[in-house]
Amino acid sequence: MLIEALSSRLLKSIGVGICLVDEATLSATFCNPTFATWFPGAEPGIAICDLIEDLEPEILTEANPARALELKTRIKRRTLIIETRVHRTEHEGRTILLLECQNVSRLRETEAMIDSYVAMADRRTRDLEREKAQSEKLLLNIMPRTVYEEYKSFGSVTPRLFEPVSVLMLDFVGFTEMAAAADPTVTVAELNDIFTAFDRIGELHGCERIKTVGDCYMAVAGLPHPNPDHGRSAAQCAVKMMRYLQRRNETHPHHWRARIGIASGSVVGSVVGVQKYIYDVFGPAVNYAARLQSLSGPMEITVCTSMTGELIDDFVLSNSRKEQVQGFGECAVATLTDRKSAAHAA
Repeated sequence: MLIEALSSRLLKSIGVGICLVDEATLSATFCNPTFATWFPGAEPGIAICDLIEDLEPEILTEANPARALELKTRIKRRTLIIETRVHRTEHEGRTILLLECQNVSRLRETEAMIDSYVAMADRRTRDLEREKAQSEKLLLNIMPRTVYEEYKSFGSVTPRLFEPVSVLMLDFVGFTEMAAAADPTVTVAELNDIFTAFDRIGELHGCERIKTVGDCYMAVAGLPHPNPDHGRSAAQCAVKMMRYLQRRNETHPHHWRARIGIASGSVVGSVVGVQKYIYDVFGPAVNYAARLQSLSGPMEITVCTSMTGELIDDFVLSNSRKEQVQGFGECAVATLTDRKSAAHAA
Protein backbone atom coordinates (compact mmCIF):
# COMPACT_ATOMS: atom_id res chain seq x y z
CA MET A 1 0.00 0.00 0.00
CA LEU A 2 2.84 2.29 0.82
CA ILE A 3 4.44 1.53 -2.55
CA GLU A 4 1.20 2.36 -4.40
CA ALA A 5 0.90 5.66 -2.52
CA LEU A 6 4.48 6.56 -3.36
CA SER A 7 3.95 5.66 -7.02
CA SER A 8 0.79 7.80 -7.16
CA ARG A 9 2.57 10.74 -5.52
CA LEU A 10 5.52 10.35 -7.93
CA LEU A 11 3.29 10.35 -11.00
CA LYS A 12 1.63 13.53 -9.76
CA SER A 13 4.85 15.38 -9.03
CA ILE A 14 7.03 14.65 -12.07
CA GLY A 15 7.11 17.10 -14.98
CA VAL A 16 6.12 14.46 -17.48
CA GLY A 17 2.48 14.11 -18.51
CA ILE A 18 1.18 10.60 -17.91
CA CYS A 19 -2.11 9.20 -19.13
CA LEU A 20 -3.27 5.58 -18.95
CA VAL A 21 -5.74 4.57 -21.66
CA ASP A 22 -7.78 1.38 -21.96
CA GLU A 23 -7.02 0.10 -25.48
CA ALA A 24 -10.43 -1.52 -25.86
CA THR A 25 -12.46 1.64 -25.14
CA LEU A 26 -9.74 4.27 -25.75
CA SER A 27 -10.90 6.00 -22.58
CA ALA A 28 -8.57 7.41 -19.92
CA THR A 29 -8.20 5.48 -16.68
CA PHE A 30 -5.67 7.82 -15.07
CA CYS A 31 -4.24 11.27 -15.79
CA ASN A 32 -1.57 12.94 -13.67
CA PRO A 33 -1.84 16.72 -12.93
CA THR A 34 0.81 17.64 -15.55
CA PHE A 35 -1.18 15.92 -18.29
CA ALA A 36 -4.39 17.54 -17.07
CA THR A 37 -2.70 20.96 -17.16
CA TRP A 38 -1.68 20.53 -20.78
CA PHE A 39 -4.99 18.98 -21.85
CA PRO A 40 -7.77 20.68 -19.82
CA GLY A 41 -10.70 18.37 -19.18
CA ALA A 42 -8.58 15.28 -18.86
CA GLU A 43 -10.09 12.92 -16.28
CA PRO A 44 -10.72 9.19 -15.92
CA GLY A 45 -13.42 7.93 -18.28
CA ILE A 46 -13.04 10.58 -20.97
CA ALA A 47 -12.48 9.43 -24.56
CA ILE A 48 -8.89 10.35 -25.26
CA CYS A 49 -9.47 11.00 -28.98
CA ASP A 50 -12.24 13.48 -28.11
CA LEU A 51 -9.92 15.22 -25.68
CA ILE A 52 -7.04 15.56 -28.16
CA GLU A 53 -8.25 16.67 -31.59
CA ASP A 54 -5.06 15.69 -33.44
CA LEU A 55 -5.15 12.15 -32.10
CA GLU A 56 -6.87 9.59 -34.35
CA PRO A 57 -7.69 6.07 -33.05
CA GLU A 58 -5.54 4.42 -35.73
CA ILE A 59 -2.56 6.58 -34.81
CA LEU A 60 -2.95 5.68 -31.16
CA THR A 61 -3.36 1.93 -31.58
CA GLU A 62 -0.58 1.63 -34.17
CA ALA A 63 1.86 3.91 -32.37
CA ASN A 64 5.42 2.74 -31.85
CA PRO A 65 7.31 3.84 -28.70
CA ALA A 66 10.39 4.44 -30.83
CA ARG A 67 8.51 7.07 -32.82
CA ALA A 68 7.27 10.14 -31.01
CA LEU A 69 3.96 11.81 -31.86
CA GLU A 70 3.76 15.59 -31.78
CA LEU A 71 0.41 16.78 -30.47
CA LYS A 72 -0.67 20.38 -30.25
CA THR A 73 -2.79 21.88 -27.49
CA ARG A 74 -3.78 25.43 -26.76
CA ILE A 75 -3.66 26.89 -23.26
CA LYS A 76 -5.04 30.40 -23.11
CA ARG A 77 -3.30 32.17 -25.99
CA ARG A 78 -0.32 29.90 -26.30
CA THR A 79 -0.03 26.78 -28.43
CA LEU A 80 2.04 24.01 -26.87
CA ILE A 81 3.76 21.19 -28.70
CA ILE A 82 3.58 17.96 -26.71
CA GLU A 83 5.87 15.12 -27.73
CA THR A 84 4.08 11.86 -26.93
CA ARG A 85 5.29 8.27 -26.87
CA VAL A 86 2.82 5.39 -26.52
CA HIS A 87 3.82 2.28 -24.55
CA ARG A 88 1.66 -0.87 -24.46
CA THR A 89 1.38 -3.01 -21.32
CA GLU A 90 -0.92 -5.63 -19.80
CA HIS A 91 -2.75 -5.15 -16.50
CA GLU A 92 -5.33 -7.53 -15.01
CA GLY A 93 -6.07 -9.03 -18.41
CA ARG A 94 -6.51 -5.69 -20.14
CA THR A 95 -4.19 -3.92 -22.58
CA ILE A 96 -3.30 -0.51 -21.26
CA LEU A 97 -1.75 2.25 -23.37
CA LEU A 98 0.60 4.50 -21.43
CA LEU A 99 0.94 7.97 -22.96
CA GLU A 100 4.24 9.56 -21.92
CA CYS A 101 4.15 13.28 -22.76
CA GLN A 102 6.76 16.03 -22.67
CA ASN A 103 6.38 19.72 -23.41
CA VAL A 104 8.88 20.47 -26.21
CA SER A 105 7.50 23.88 -27.14
CA ARG A 106 10.60 25.78 -26.02
CA LEU A 107 12.84 23.21 -27.66
CA ARG A 108 11.01 23.61 -30.96
CA GLU A 109 11.12 27.41 -30.62
CA THR A 110 14.85 27.20 -29.99
CA GLU A 111 15.30 24.89 -32.97
CA ALA A 112 13.28 27.25 -35.16
CA MET A 113 15.41 30.16 -33.95
CA ILE A 114 18.60 28.22 -34.68
CA ASP A 115 17.29 27.26 -38.14
CA SER A 116 16.52 30.93 -38.76
CA TYR A 117 20.02 31.95 -37.70
CA VAL A 118 21.55 29.21 -39.86
CA ALA A 119 19.46 30.30 -42.85
CA MET A 120 20.47 33.90 -42.25
CA ALA A 121 24.14 32.89 -41.95
CA ASP A 122 23.88 30.83 -45.14
CA ARG A 123 22.26 33.74 -46.93
CA ARG A 124 24.96 36.08 -45.68
CA THR A 125 27.65 33.61 -46.75
CA ARG A 126 26.13 33.42 -50.23
CA ASP A 127 26.00 37.21 -50.38
CA LEU A 128 29.65 37.42 -49.36
CA GLU A 129 30.61 34.78 -51.91
CA ARG A 130 28.70 36.67 -54.59
CA GLU A 131 30.39 39.94 -53.62
CA LYS A 132 33.76 38.18 -53.59
CA ALA A 133 33.10 36.76 -57.07
CA GLN A 134 32.07 40.20 -58.32
CA SER A 135 35.19 41.77 -56.82
CA GLU A 136 37.35 39.05 -58.34
CA LYS A 137 35.69 39.55 -61.72
CA LEU A 138 36.29 43.29 -61.49
CA LEU A 139 39.95 42.83 -60.57
CA LEU A 140 40.44 40.28 -63.35
CA ASN A 141 39.16 42.92 -65.75
CA ILE A 142 42.04 45.22 -64.84
CA MET A 143 44.89 42.76 -64.28
CA PRO A 144 46.00 39.27 -65.39
CA ARG A 145 45.02 36.35 -63.17
CA THR A 146 48.59 35.63 -62.03
CA VAL A 147 48.94 39.25 -60.95
CA TYR A 148 45.58 39.07 -59.17
CA GLU A 149 46.66 35.92 -57.30
CA GLU A 150 49.86 37.66 -56.18
CA TYR A 151 47.94 40.75 -55.10
CA LYS A 152 45.38 38.64 -53.21
CA SER A 153 48.12 36.67 -51.41
CA PHE A 154 50.53 39.45 -50.53
CA GLY A 155 48.60 42.72 -50.89
CA SER A 156 51.10 44.08 -53.41
CA VAL A 157 52.59 43.25 -56.79
CA THR A 158 56.31 43.18 -57.46
CA PRO A 159 57.23 45.02 -60.69
CA ARG A 160 58.27 42.45 -63.26
CA LEU A 161 60.23 42.69 -66.49
CA PHE A 162 58.70 40.89 -69.47
CA GLU A 163 60.99 40.36 -72.42
CA PRO A 164 60.35 39.95 -75.24
CA VAL A 165 56.68 40.77 -75.81
CA SER A 166 54.62 42.36 -78.56
CA VAL A 167 52.44 45.38 -77.80
CA LEU A 168 49.31 46.16 -79.82
CA MET A 169 48.04 49.73 -79.68
CA LEU A 170 44.72 50.66 -81.36
CA ASP A 171 42.63 53.77 -81.59
CA PHE A 172 39.78 54.97 -83.79
CA VAL A 173 39.95 57.58 -86.53
CA GLY A 174 37.63 60.55 -85.97
CA PHE A 175 36.36 59.32 -82.62
CA THR A 176 36.28 62.81 -81.08
CA GLU A 177 34.09 64.16 -83.89
CA MET A 178 31.85 61.08 -83.77
CA ALA A 179 31.41 61.38 -80.01
CA ALA A 180 30.49 65.06 -80.32
CA ALA A 181 27.99 64.54 -83.14
CA ALA A 182 26.23 61.35 -82.00
CA ASP A 183 24.21 60.45 -78.92
CA PRO A 184 26.83 59.76 -76.20
CA THR A 185 24.84 56.79 -74.90
CA VAL A 186 24.84 55.15 -78.33
CA THR A 187 28.54 55.88 -78.86
CA VAL A 188 29.54 54.40 -75.51
CA ALA A 189 27.31 51.35 -76.04
CA GLU A 190 28.86 50.67 -79.45
CA LEU A 191 32.37 51.20 -78.09
CA ASN A 192 31.61 48.73 -75.32
CA ASP A 193 30.40 46.13 -77.86
CA ILE A 194 33.54 46.58 -79.95
CA PHE A 195 35.94 46.35 -77.02
CA THR A 196 34.11 43.25 -75.77
CA ALA A 197 34.63 41.64 -79.18
CA PHE A 198 38.30 42.69 -79.09
CA ASP A 199 38.67 41.01 -75.67
CA ARG A 200 37.32 37.75 -77.08
CA ILE A 201 39.65 37.96 -80.06
CA GLY A 202 42.55 38.61 -77.69
CA GLU A 203 41.66 35.59 -75.54
CA LEU A 204 41.52 33.44 -78.67
CA HIS A 205 45.01 34.49 -79.83
CA GLY A 206 46.82 34.87 -76.51
CA CYS A 207 46.74 38.66 -76.23
CA GLU A 208 46.16 40.11 -72.77
CA ARG A 209 44.16 43.35 -72.78
CA ILE A 210 45.97 45.75 -70.45
CA LYS A 211 43.76 48.82 -70.53
CA THR A 212 41.46 51.08 -72.50
CA VAL A 213 41.73 54.87 -72.38
CA GLY A 214 38.84 56.49 -74.17
CA ASP A 215 38.94 55.00 -77.66
CA CYS A 216 42.47 53.64 -77.20
CA TYR A 217 42.88 49.88 -76.70
CA MET A 218 46.16 48.30 -75.62
CA ALA A 219 46.96 44.59 -75.47
CA VAL A 220 50.16 42.59 -75.02
CA ALA A 221 51.14 39.14 -76.30
CA GLY A 222 53.70 37.26 -74.21
CA LEU A 223 52.47 38.48 -70.84
CA PRO A 224 52.17 37.27 -68.11
CA HIS A 225 53.29 33.91 -69.54
CA PRO A 226 56.18 33.81 -72.05
CA ASN A 227 55.11 33.17 -75.64
CA PRO A 228 57.77 32.52 -78.30
CA ASP A 229 55.20 33.40 -80.99
CA HIS A 230 54.17 36.68 -79.37
CA GLY A 231 54.65 38.66 -82.61
CA ARG A 232 52.45 36.29 -84.62
CA SER A 233 49.82 36.31 -81.84
CA ALA A 234 49.66 40.12 -81.81
CA ALA A 235 49.48 40.25 -85.62
CA GLN A 236 46.69 37.65 -85.78
CA CYS A 237 44.79 39.57 -83.13
CA ALA A 238 45.18 42.86 -85.06
CA VAL A 239 44.04 41.31 -88.35
CA LYS A 240 40.96 39.74 -86.71
CA MET A 241 40.08 43.09 -85.10
CA MET A 242 40.19 44.82 -88.48
CA ARG A 243 38.15 42.06 -90.08
CA TYR A 244 35.56 42.35 -87.30
CA LEU A 245 35.25 46.11 -87.85
CA GLN A 246 34.87 45.67 -91.63
CA ARG A 247 32.02 43.20 -91.19
CA ARG A 248 30.41 45.30 -88.49
CA ASN A 249 30.48 48.42 -90.65
CA GLU A 250 28.48 46.58 -93.33
CA THR A 251 25.44 46.33 -91.04
CA HIS A 252 25.73 49.39 -88.75
CA PRO A 253 25.07 53.07 -89.50
CA HIS A 254 28.18 54.18 -87.58
CA HIS A 255 31.38 53.18 -89.35
CA TRP A 256 34.32 52.59 -87.04
CA ARG A 257 37.76 52.85 -88.61
CA ALA A 258 40.77 51.87 -86.54
CA ARG A 259 44.52 52.21 -86.87
CA ILE A 260 46.89 49.81 -85.17
CA GLY A 261 50.58 49.79 -84.30
CA ILE A 262 52.51 46.69 -83.22
CA ALA A 263 55.99 46.72 -81.72
CA SER A 264 58.15 44.13 -79.98
CA GLY A 265 60.48 44.70 -77.08
CA SER A 266 60.56 44.73 -73.29
CA VAL A 267 58.02 46.07 -70.83
CA VAL A 268 57.69 46.32 -67.06
CA GLY A 269 54.32 45.35 -65.54
CA SER A 270 53.03 46.33 -62.12
CA VAL A 271 50.03 47.61 -60.20
CA VAL A 272 50.07 51.40 -59.86
CA GLY A 273 48.07 53.47 -57.40
CA VAL A 274 46.82 52.73 -53.90
CA GLN A 275 43.10 53.49 -53.81
CA LYS A 276 42.27 53.52 -57.53
CA TYR A 277 44.86 50.94 -58.49
CA ILE A 278 45.29 49.56 -61.97
CA TYR A 279 47.65 47.14 -63.63
CA ASP A 280 49.77 48.83 -66.29
CA VAL A 281 52.84 48.16 -68.40
CA PHE A 282 55.63 50.57 -69.27
CA GLY A 283 58.66 50.43 -71.49
CA PRO A 284 60.08 51.03 -74.95
CA ALA A 285 57.73 48.58 -76.67
CA VAL A 286 54.69 50.47 -75.38
CA ASN A 287 55.97 53.83 -76.59
CA TYR A 288 57.06 52.39 -79.93
CA ALA A 289 53.65 50.76 -80.55
CA ALA A 290 51.93 54.09 -79.79
CA ARG A 291 54.17 55.87 -82.31
CA LEU A 292 53.53 53.22 -84.98
CA GLN A 293 49.79 53.46 -84.37
CA SER A 294 49.93 57.22 -85.05
CA LEU A 295 51.73 56.50 -88.36
CA SER A 296 48.98 54.14 -89.54
CA GLY A 297 46.23 55.23 -91.87
CA PRO A 298 42.55 54.30 -91.40
CA MET A 299 42.09 50.50 -91.22
CA GLU A 300 45.85 50.02 -91.45
CA ILE A 301 48.27 48.01 -89.29
CA THR A 302 51.85 49.29 -89.00
CA VAL A 303 54.64 47.09 -87.62
CA CYS A 304 58.36 47.49 -87.11
CA THR A 305 60.37 45.55 -89.68
CA SER A 306 62.36 43.84 -86.91
CA MET A 307 59.32 41.53 -86.69
CA THR A 308 59.53 40.57 -90.39
CA GLY A 309 61.17 37.20 -89.82
CA GLU A 310 58.41 36.19 -87.42
CA LEU A 311 55.53 37.34 -89.63
CA ILE A 312 56.63 36.79 -93.23
CA ASP A 313 55.22 33.24 -93.48
CA ASP A 314 51.67 34.12 -92.42
CA PHE A 315 51.21 37.77 -93.42
CA VAL A 316 51.95 40.19 -96.22
CA LEU A 317 54.30 43.05 -95.32
CA SER A 318 54.04 45.89 -97.80
CA ASN A 319 54.89 49.58 -98.10
CA SER A 320 58.24 49.11 -96.36
CA ARG A 321 59.65 52.55 -95.60
CA LYS A 322 61.72 54.66 -93.27
CA GLU A 323 59.86 56.88 -90.83
CA GLN A 324 61.10 59.43 -88.34
CA VAL A 325 59.66 58.14 -85.06
CA GLN A 326 59.64 60.45 -82.07
CA GLY A 327 61.99 59.16 -79.40
CA PHE A 328 63.36 56.41 -81.64
CA GLY A 329 64.85 58.29 -84.59
CA GLU A 330 64.59 56.89 -88.09
CA CYS A 331 62.97 53.45 -88.08
CA ALA A 332 62.08 50.89 -90.74
CA VAL A 333 58.36 50.13 -90.71
CA ALA A 334 55.87 48.29 -92.91
CA THR A 335 52.13 47.81 -93.39
CA LEU A 336 50.77 44.40 -92.39
CA THR A 337 47.85 42.56 -93.97
CA ASP A 338 46.81 38.93 -93.85
CA ARG A 339 47.29 36.87 -97.00
CA LYS A 340 43.55 36.32 -97.45
CA SER A 341 42.80 40.05 -97.53
CA ALA A 342 45.77 40.73 -99.79
CA ALA A 343 44.67 38.05 -102.28
CA HIS A 344 41.11 39.41 -102.25
CA ALA A 345 42.38 42.96 -102.93
CA ALA A 346 44.51 41.72 -105.83
